[in-house]
Amino acid sequence: MSTRAKITLAGSFAFCGFTIWGVHYLQRYEKELMRAGVHREEERQQRKMQQLANKEELDAQQALHEQLIKSQSVTATTGVADDSQ
Repeated sequence: MSTRAKITLAGSFAFCGFTIWGVHYLQRYEKELMRAGVHREEERQQRKMQQLANKEELDAQQALHEQLIKSQSVTATTGVADDSQ
């Protein structure tokens, strides 16, 4: 085999090896990105569920507040203490 043929063969092996390595690297990178996306989606869903729970609790507290306001008589005070006694 001539030197030129050996160089061409070595170059084609190197190119092939680099291509295979590059494809595997990209596959691993894309897999990591997909996993990160799944984790972000899970966190987003948890935040959304927490927000809904907070909203439900707020609504319940507001309803209870309105019910207590209706059932109790509230008198306005001036805030001035009477220390004349």
